[in-house]
Amino acid sequence: MITEQQAIKSFEILGDYFKQEGLGDPFNYGRAKEWRMALALGHKLANKQSGADAFDKNGNPLEYKTTTGADITGTYNGVSVQDTWSEQEKYLKEKKIAKYKDHFIARTGKEGDIKEVWKVSGQKVYEILLPKFRRQWHGGRSGKKDPRLGATLTSKEIKKHGVQVL
Repeated sequence: MITEQQAIKSFEILGDYFKQEGLGDPFNYGRAKEWRMALALGHKLANKQSGADAFDKNGNPLEYKTTTGADITGTYNGVSVQDTWSEQEKYLKEKKIAKYKDHFIARTGKEGDIKEVWKVSGQKVYEILLPKFRRQWHGGRSGKKDPRLGATLTSKEIKKHGVQVL
């Protein structure tokens, strides 16, 4: 049985470790889950919380997505909207989706334990999500409080185009 004092100490140790390593706040935006994924996959967690989530052994930037749902999915929310569709496509390709060599999508338990991880190439994620973003950009945003774009890589798409790595 873990006591409250032990749990508090673990909380403090994790915070101290992240500070020591320059990894930011472990309790912000699933950062601790990204760290757990990076350790399990042999990647290096990025020091910044914007841009790449981690880097592979060759230094390639990687994108991580996690879900606690019953099925594996990858949600891409809060995508900045550009002025023209041409600019939007370029942004998605060069700065948001295809920029990353690989995307690692994990399904975790509520306690953060890793249930499964799939790898899908950034180019394939871009190809799958582009029509979804296009539909939103061309009219699916009107009346929304948050005008940013969002799309989901479904379990079926992940399993068809990805490779399970854990």
